Amino acid sequence: MGIFAFIKIIILKKLKLIWDFKGEDGFETAKHHCIHLKEFAAIEKLHYYKIDHTQLNEMHTIAFVIVNEVDMITYRDALRPHRGELV
Repeated sequence: MGIFAFIKIIILKKLKLIWDFKGEDGFETAKHHCIHLKEFAAIEKLHYYKIDHTQLNEMHTIAFVIVNEVDMITYRDALRPHRGELV
């Protein structure tokens, strides 16, 4: 691996793309959304670090995918997350 490839690997930013699901069915909906996120990544042959869901409280659950900044636009344009943040 050349020095430039090594530097590029180090400076890649990771982003967490987030979908919010609220209400009584939010947990199950977020859990199911993760299945579709994994299917999309497989079909499009896209890299991701993690796809999961987190229950913030009984009425608010998020589904998320953690990706490299360079892949964010593909995910964002196709799947329209509600928000994102640096990891």
